[in-house]
Amino acid sequence: MTASLTPKSIREQSLFLFFWLRFRKHSMALSGSIVVLVITLLVAFAPLVTQYDPFKQDLRNRFQPPSAQNWMGTDDLGRDMFTRVLYGGRISLSVGLLAMGISIVLGSIVGLVSGYYGGWIDSSLMRITEIFLSIPRLFVLIAMGMFLRTLNLPAMQAGSFLPISLVIGALSWMGTARLVRASTLELREREFVQASRALGGSDARTLFLHILPNVASPIIVSATLGLAGAIISESGLSYLGFGVQLPTPTWGNMLSNTQNQMLTAPWTAIFPGLAIFVVVVAINYLGDGLRDALDPRHTIGKK
Repeated sequence: MTASLTPKSIREQSLFLFFWLRFRKHSMALSGSIVVLVITLLVAFAPLVTQYDPFKQDLRNRFQPPSAQNWMGTDDLGRDMFTRVLYGGRISLSVGLLAMGISIVLGSIVGLVSGYYGGWIDSSLMRITEIFLSIPRLFVLIAMGMFLRTLNLPAMQAGSFLPISLVIGALSWMGTARLVRASTLELREREFVQASRALGGSDARTLFLHILPNVASPIIVSATLGLAGAIISESGLSYLGFGVQLPTPTWGNMLSNTQNQMLTAPWTAIFPGLAIFVVVVAINYLGDGLRDALDPRHTIGKK
């Protein structure tokens, strides 16, 4: 016996179908989502994918080129590059996800409060946002990352990805705040928000139960593109030596460790760099597809 569908479930299915029909027209976004999914699965199940230990050294097999035994060759200490790329992806993606989560939470709260209350609260929060936007980000990332490492906490040590995630997230929320504020300014004058106020709903209830679900689309798009930006930031800092420290592998510090080997063993630099490039491009295409599919005013042509 088939269960009857409620009007709410029918509406939710219709919205999902509308989203899917629009999203699948964006062929590059579909390809990007498949690439991101495959890489995420490979990274998550790295112990099942590879038989090598990412930290085990074999000096007799230093700088071996790609082969059937070592798909991406070996590095200066004889470690399997394919294994190191997979385990490095764990850290790089974890940093990106955590930093993106921090920036989305901060940006959403600032944008909601600023757009909903207006007045001096809006002016103050937007001035703070502009101050953060004017900060030279790279230098602050380096300084804050080094400061957090000086704290005598296990989670803040050089091999941990928590310090760099906190720093990147704390300096990446401004774009989300502006997007959410713009949407909230429009929504706060809508009838359903006025009705919630008239019925005695608290500001918190109105913000999180009525306005927040209606600004989810720009938040989702901002989160997707912010993830790519966080991965780039982590890779750049690790390349400069201020991110996650060796021997813990990340795509960035793997590149930093190959500067003197570019001509003699180019594969040690090509594969970590290629991993960063492929993941970031795939995430950006995915973000473009989500933006187009979630915006009903946007017409998606054939790709």
